[in-house]
Amino acid sequence: MKRSVIVVIYILTNLLLTNNLKAQDLLKYVDPNIGTAHSRWFFYTPAAVPGGMAKLAPSTNGHYGNAQGWEAVGYDTRQNSIEGFVHFHEWQIGGVSFMPTIGPLKVKPGALDTPGSGYRSHFDRKNEFAKPGYYKVLLDDYGITAELTATKRVGFHRYTFPASEEAHIILDIGNKQGESSDVIDAGIKMVDATHFEGFVITYPKYVAQYDPDGKVAMYFYGEVNKKPGSVGSFTAEDIRQNSTEANGKGAGLFLNFKTLKNETVDLKVGLSYTSTKNAKANLAAEAANMTFDQAKKNALGIWQHELSKLTVTSNDDTSKIKFYTGLFHALLGRGIASDVNGDYPMHGGKVGRLQPDAKGKLSYNFMNTDAIWGGYWDLTQLWALSFPGWYRDFVHTQLQIYHDKGWFGDGIANSEYVSGVGTNFVGLTIAAAYQVGIRDYNVETAYQAVRANELGWKNRKFGSGKMDVQPFTKYNYVPFLEGDGRSFVTDSTGSNFSASHTLEYSFSAFAAAQMAKALGKTDDYKKLMKYSNGWRYLYNPENKLLQPKRANGTFIDKFDPYAPWRGYQEGNAMQYTFYVPQNPNGLISTLGKEYFNNNLNDIFEKSEKDGFGGGKTINAFAGITSIYNHGNEPSLHISWLFNFSGKPWLTQKWTRLICNEFYGIEPIHGYGYGQDEDQGQLGSWYVMTALGLFDVKGLTDEKPIIELGSPIFDKATVKLGNGKLLVIVAKNNSKQNMYVQSVKFNGKPLNNCWMYRDELMKGGTLSFVMNSKPNKAWGSKVLPPSIQ
Repeated sequence: MKRSVIVVIYILTNLLLTNNLKAQDLLKYVDPNIGTAHSRWFFYTPAAVPGGMAKLAPSTNGHYGNAQGWEAVGYDTRQNSIEGFVHFHEWQIGGVSFMPTIGPLKVKPGALDTPGSGYRSHFDRKNEFAKPGYYKVLLDDYGITAELTATKRVGFHRYTFPASEEAHIILDIGNKQGESSDVIDAGIKMVDATHFEGFVITYPKYVAQYDPDGKVAMYFYGEVNKKPGSVGSFTAEDIRQNSTEANGKGAGLFLNFKTLKNETVDLKVGLSYTSTKNAKANLAAEAANMTFDQAKKNALGIWQHELSKLTVTSNDDTSKIKFYTGLFHALLGRGIASDVNGDYPMHGGKVGRLQPDAKGKLSYNFMNTDAIWGGYWDLTQLWALSFPGWYRDFVHTQLQIYHDKGWFGDGIANSEYVSGVGTNFVGLTIAAAYQVGIRDYNVETAYQAVRANELGWKNRKFGSGKMDVQPFTKYNYVPFLEGDGRSFVTDSTGSNFSASHTLEYSFSAFAAAQMAKALGKTDDYKKLMKYSNGWRYLYNPENKLLQPKRANGTFIDKFDPYAPWRGYQEGNAMQYTFYVPQNPNGLISTLGKEYFNNNLNDIFEKSEKDGFGGGKTINAFAGITSIYNHGNEPSLHISWLFNFSGKPWLTQKWTRLICNEFYGIEPIHGYGYGQDEDQGQLGSWYVMTALGLFDVKGLTDEKPIIELGSPIFDKATVKLGNGKLLVIVAKNNSKQNMYVQSVKFNGKPLNNCWMYRDELMKGGTLSFVMNSKPNKAWGSKVLPPSIQ
């Protein structure tokens, strides 16, 4: 075919896709209120754009904080009053709350169970509306309608008041919000009649634990479109009328107005993690002349554009809602932390600046991020498929952290280490990025950072995680330390979580080994591959489980395979025994193929009775004592392992049933029942699984593969990150017809249940034929490679 004809076909294809996207309003399939029982601080932020710094949301209980520093707080569907609208929502970062009121002045949010005790207001969810980029609610106690939207770094408020002689807007900036822990300093002042600026400095629990010399600072510069009649200030100690400045804990201002019926007051607030000057610059750059309606239209348009990179065709609206809500959470998750000029927050309140490219353009953003723990089984695969810019931002951020601090950070809050799980999979994530072609950085420096993350222990900073690397490299496994587990004891002799750490380090060593191999570093490759087999040291042939072992080589006694926290972090031996993603064939051979298949199928049959997790218990850790727990990261690859054991129809069955039964579309039954959706990871898993695409190894192979499952939709059109199109068709598809009969890729039969990823990324049509009964001959002969 002549090149000109190919070009014309490509252009026409893209035009057809564009017209198709315009015809579909994908935002109607996103429901941000799904799963808002027991949701994490950063989970419910509808008034934001993908990956934005400005993530505005209502708060029902944010000022309560939480005792452990991570659990549910912010917005809970079981609570029926709002205490404010908060701007910053990231892992360990929260602050700057605004609230419109009328009547006698109140400057405290008040108690959830004490009506009238503060400025909070009841609301009825009939009068609440949330969609990607926009939020609206009627505050019943005041008759005020509040609306929120945002650009990347600017939050917008529109408050529609009733007629009142006593209308107020409370700018409450000096109090704890969500995971931020207590405020250690704060300040706010009116710059002139309609502009204000301020800062909040907090010392979150995980910063105190992992990076004690650090702090988290938030800055803002805002404007209100109507001059207040008067302004007052407050702190934790007092209230001052006709005062335009407040400092210290509990600091805030109240803007007083006289309003007519249905009069609106608009505010827009530039945000920054580096300075009020940069907050002002961010406001000027992104929203200087932008109205609320323009900002809303812009936010909705951005979400439509990003969601439209994956379009699905089906009569099953429930699955569409799960799909696009999952994609929404995946893209909302990690937020940018750098300003429009490239300034970003460094350790201890210092400010760094990202370096522009040869054209003077900033080619990436610095990010805040929860741990990537488990994200290689969903989030990074989704990024690599269609959103490589987010993957690139993550890699560059971590390389900047390595440059600034000497070690990768597992979780990051304004460059401060907030490890969380203490294992640090950043090296694996960067190695996988290299394997999928994300290489716009100094590769040698990146490799040395990856290598250090796996093998380095001298002068290692506590917050970088992996404090038990030394014993891992000595024994080839992490020795067990007795304790209650929850004390998180991990040091140069071992860990409370020795078994899970051994398995995780074995996997990440494999990833580093594959990068070493690709770069021709043979000695490192051999050394790292030796460590990738650390899991073998924990295999107990008597119970066919991977069991914690002491430094003297003996297995622990009084062993309960269902017990979490004793050798296993956020899981148990029943779950973690399958944690050998780098070598599934090795695990299957060790257990015996027949035993493996029968045992694992039995596990899923039992697990289905508990909804594949913790049943209907509303708690993030409800499933950690279960036989399988889809509500937390360590189990997310297990249903895909049948592809490696010669029974791919069981992967098709169980992944489809997990999508149908674990995931819901209600406020309480969302990601299980109040499970642990860490910044888009469970949502990403649904998206990838619904497409029928997954990689157990998290794209860490030198030549990554993609395993095939049971696509949920009749048709999915995927705009790949390289600009090409992939169309996935499932013929004769239905809820019952979950089994693959045959597959063709670009018209040629595909007899394997896997393919090399580089072939998939060339684009084209991947066509499945489905039926209600399995075709046990398809995909069972040539197993996915498990090269060792």
